[in-house]
Amino acid sequence: MKSGRPRREAAEVGPEKNKNEVDWEMRPCGMLVQRREEDDAACNGAGGNGPTIKINVSYGSSQHEIFVPSRSTFGEMKQIVANRIGLDPVEQRLLFRGKEQEDEECLHLAGIKENSKVVVLEDPASKEKNLDQSQESEEVSIASEAVAGVRAEVDKLSKRVAELEVLVHDGTKVEEKKFVEPTELLMRQLLKLDGIEAQGEARVQRKAEVCRVQGLVDQLDSLKARNVNPFSDRSNAVSITTNWQTFKSGVGSLNAPPPVSSSTEVTCDWEQFD
Repeated sequence: MKSGRPRREAAEVGPEKNKNEVDWEMRPCGMLVQRREEDDAACNGAGGNGPTIKINVSYGSSQHEIFVPSRSTFGEMKQIVANRIGLDPVEQRLLFRGKEQEDEECLHLAGIKENSKVVVLEDPASKEKNLDQSQESEEVSIASEAVAGVRAEVDKLSKRVAELEVLVHDGTKVEEKKFVEPTELLMRQLLKLDGIEAQGEARVQRKAEVCRVQGLVDQLDSLKARNVNPFSDRSNAVSITTNWQTFKSGVGSLNAPPPVSSSTEVTCDWEQFD
């Protein structure tokens, strides 16, 4: 019976020990301390966010002052920082005393006080992504500007082609050089387009301008042929078009098509007389 009594006492004392069991937590400074439930409740907003404190934020070469509730989290602080410096919260890294802080960490538990200094860094992955997007946008802008310059020149040449069309349709005899000169100028613009490295929207613009130039060259070829005999029946008129070869860039080739060999073979059948 004596051996059974300690077991009953242990059973009665056991629950009391469980109730008094201490919950420990590791502070950012490395010190192991007793976990305080009131701090957790306050950090989660159950007990209020505490008084507002001023925090000095350093971002690059700029310095900012923000005001946040003392018992907010670093995730909530990122929202306030984003409104001040324009850097999205997911792209922010907050450093306090040389250590990066997690979003769910509370300011007061990390040791943040009035006039504490926090360093904001841009996440490397986000920074590289933004850099690539900025570079791509700049390249598209440069290519679009180059295409716009060619478009302005083609607009001028298009007016000359329209003037020649009016003269030819009226039956006016036009000098051949009037067709040769704009054709050569259009070919130069085609070469400029071929040299433009374009992506995205700029590539679409360049392709449209290439098709436009090729159409004007073909139109000049047709007008030149009609100018040779302006009064001939249009159904019997000779149509001359440029044979365009497409490269990967979408620009037509300026090389003339290879000559076609004749399939006619001429032979002489001689008869000998006595």
